[in-house]
Amino acid sequence: MIVNERETPEGLLVAVCDEDVLGETFESDDISLTVTEDFYGGDEADENAVIESLSRATVANLVGRRAVELAVDEGFIDEGNVLEVGSTLHAQLLRMQ
Repeated sequence: MIVNERETPEGLLVAVCDEDVLGETFESDDISLTVTEDFYGGDEADENAVIESLSRATVANLVGRRAVELAVDEGFIDEGNVLEVGSTLHAQLLRMQ
Protein backbone atom coordinates (compact mmCIF):
# COMPACT_ATOMS: atom_id res chain seq x y z
CA MET A 1 0.00 0.00 0.00
CA ILE A 2 0.99 3.63 -0.36
CA VAL A 3 0.58 6.18 2.44
CA ASN A 4 0.76 9.97 2.24
CA GLU A 5 0.57 12.06 5.41
CA ARG A 6 0.03 15.83 5.49
CA GLU A 7 -0.32 18.15 8.45
CA THR A 8 -3.18 20.60 7.93
CA PRO A 9 -4.60 23.33 10.18
CA GLU A 10 -7.40 20.84 11.02
CA GLY A 11 -5.04 17.95 11.87
CA LEU A 12 -3.34 15.03 10.14
CA LEU A 13 -4.67 14.11 6.70
CA VAL A 14 -3.79 10.55 5.67
CA ALA A 15 -4.28 9.19 2.14
CA VAL A 16 -3.90 5.44 1.61
CA CYS A 17 -4.22 3.47 -1.61
CA ASP A 18 -3.32 0.09 -3.02
CA GLU A 19 -0.30 0.26 -5.32
CA ASP A 20 -2.27 -1.01 -8.33
CA VAL A 21 -4.89 1.78 -8.20
CA LEU A 22 -2.50 4.74 -8.22
CA GLY A 23 -3.08 6.73 -11.42
CA GLU A 24 -6.35 4.95 -12.21
CA THR A 25 -9.85 6.38 -12.60
CA PHE A 26 -12.91 4.50 -11.36
CA GLU A 27 -16.51 5.30 -12.23
CA SER A 28 -19.87 4.13 -10.96
CA ASP A 29 -23.22 5.80 -11.61
CA ASP A 30 -22.62 9.48 -10.85
CA ILE A 31 -19.28 8.98 -9.05
CA SER A 32 -15.88 9.41 -10.68
CA LEU A 33 -12.76 8.82 -8.58
CA THR A 34 -9.25 9.49 -9.88
CA VAL A 35 -6.42 8.25 -7.67
CA THR A 36 -3.85 10.96 -8.41
CA GLU A 37 -0.16 10.89 -7.61
CA ASP A 38 -0.47 14.42 -6.18
CA PHE A 39 -2.92 13.34 -3.49
CA TYR A 40 -2.27 9.62 -2.93
CA GLY A 41 1.39 9.35 -3.91
CA GLY A 42 3.71 8.72 -0.99
CA ASP A 43 5.69 5.98 0.68
CA GLU A 44 5.18 2.25 0.39
CA ALA A 45 3.86 0.90 3.67
CA ASP A 46 3.06 -2.45 5.20
CA GLU A 47 -0.13 -3.12 7.16
CA ASN A 48 1.41 -2.07 10.49
CA ALA A 49 2.52 1.30 9.10
CA VAL A 50 -0.94 1.92 7.59
CA ILE A 51 -2.62 1.08 10.90
CA GLU A 52 -0.25 3.42 12.74
CA SER A 53 -0.98 6.28 10.31
CA LEU A 54 -4.74 5.73 10.51
CA SER A 55 -4.61 5.70 14.30
CA ARG A 56 -3.18 9.24 14.25
CA ALA A 57 -5.35 10.59 11.41
CA THR A 58 -7.90 13.33 11.83
CA VAL A 59 -9.07 12.76 8.24
CA ALA A 60 -8.30 9.80 6.00
CA ASN A 61 -9.11 8.89 2.40
CA LEU A 62 -8.67 5.28 1.34
CA VAL A 63 -8.87 3.67 -2.09
CA GLY A 64 -8.35 0.03 -3.05
CA ARG A 65 -9.69 -3.25 -1.77
CA ARG A 66 -6.68 -4.08 0.41
CA ALA A 67 -6.48 -0.62 2.04
CA VAL A 68 -10.20 -0.32 2.71
CA GLU A 69 -10.60 -3.90 3.95
CA LEU A 70 -7.67 -3.38 6.35
CA ALA A 71 -9.32 -0.20 7.71
CA VAL A 72 -12.62 -2.07 8.17
CA ASP A 73 -10.92 -5.07 9.83
CA GLU A 74 -9.07 -2.75 12.24
CA GLY A 75 -12.22 -0.84 13.17
CA PHE A 76 -11.36 2.52 11.58
CA ILE A 77 -14.17 2.30 9.00
CA ASP A 78 -17.66 0.85 9.37
CA GLU A 79 -18.31 -1.58 6.50
CA GLY A 80 -21.67 0.09 5.84
CA ASN A 81 -19.84 3.31 4.91
CA VAL A 82 -17.69 1.76 2.18
CA LEU A 83 -18.42 2.79 -1.40
CA GLU A 84 -17.88 0.46 -4.34
CA VAL A 85 -16.70 2.63 -7.21
CA GLY A 86 -16.22 0.65 -10.39
CA SER A 87 -13.91 -2.23 -9.54
CA THR A 88 -12.48 -0.76 -6.35
CA LEU A 89 -13.49 0.36 -2.85
CA HIS A 90 -13.37 3.85 -1.36
CA ALA A 91 -13.87 5.09 2.20
CA GLN A 92 -13.29 8.23 4.20
CA LEU A 93 -12.63 8.75 7.88
CA LEU A 94 -13.31 11.90 9.87
CA ARG A 95 -12.37 11.84 13.53
CA MET A 96 -14.14 14.51 15.57
CA GLN A 97 -12.14 15.81 18.50
